[in-house]
Amino acid sequence: MANHKSAAKRARQTVKRNELNRSRRAKVRSLTKTVEKAIAGKDVAVATPTLRAAEAGLARAARKGTVHKRTAARKTSRLAKAVKKLVLAKKA
Repeated sequence: MANHKSAAKRARQTVKRNELNRSRRAKVRSLTKTVEKAIAGKDVAVATPTLRAAEAGLARAARKGTVHKRTAARKTSRLAKAVKKLVLAKKA
């Protein structure tokens, strides 16, 4: 256990932050899985709106410091690329 008042406070903050980050990371994962599932099922009607939600979730997680901003950008880019490919395939 912590021996100083400040160390005890840091321990409390770490526990809180850990819970928040775990929750945010889980939300991001579920959002990306939803988009990936729609892409795998070739469902443009579901993939497009879920992509927007995933983008927002990733951006928020990056802003809050849960994931690195470049990680969020990379994942967003890859999802958007896959959805765009799906949309173009549907049009052709």
